[in-house]
Amino acid sequence: MPHTLILNNIAKHIHLTPDEQAVFTAMLQPRTIKRKQFLLTDGDICKHSAFVTQGCLRGYTVDKNAIEHVLSFAPVDWWMADMYSLISQKPGILNIEALEETQVLLLSKHNQETLYKQVPKFEHFFRVLIENSLVASQQRLIDGLSLTAEDRYNNFCKRYPTLINTLPHKQIASYIGVTPEFFSRMRSRK
Repeated sequence: MPHTLILNNIAKHIHLTPDEQAVFTAMLQPRTIKRKQFLLTDGDICKHSAFVTQGCLRGYTVDKNAIEHVLSFAPVDWWMADMYSLISQKPGILNIEALEETQVLLLSKHNQETLYKQVPKFEHFFRVLIENSLVASQQRLIDGLSLTAEDRYNNFCKRYPTLINTLPHKQIASYIGVTPEFFSRMRSRK
């Protein structure tokens, strides 16, 4: 069954009947994103949540000095969206790019709202996702203010264990808030 991964992800939080699974999966739009292709760019309005079934996405912003700041990664079995833009339907600030050829299942905001009416337990599911996202963002902010670079790297390793040896060091450095050169020196000391 092509939707097994996403249904297993949802089953961590809610139980769906076969009919509810059918309603949900009928609303999903599969999409393949080529390496370095964007799912969303800064200034776009986010109209979908993306669930990664193969590959990896990264969400990042670019500051006025053209420096990239990686906010998050979405490997297989993770969801990603520009939450501010998706909820407000205003232009977002996040770029979402495929780090390799990536397959996603897209759920439009419209279909998500329809899903809430047809299968109300999805409100609970998406509330849990948003709460987890908020907690992770708050913890990341606190970590950035109070932890050393090594501690931030250790937290990265715990959060994204499947990405430690697959991501370019430059992107890990950006995520933990250090230069690639500092990151290389830090890793060589370990």
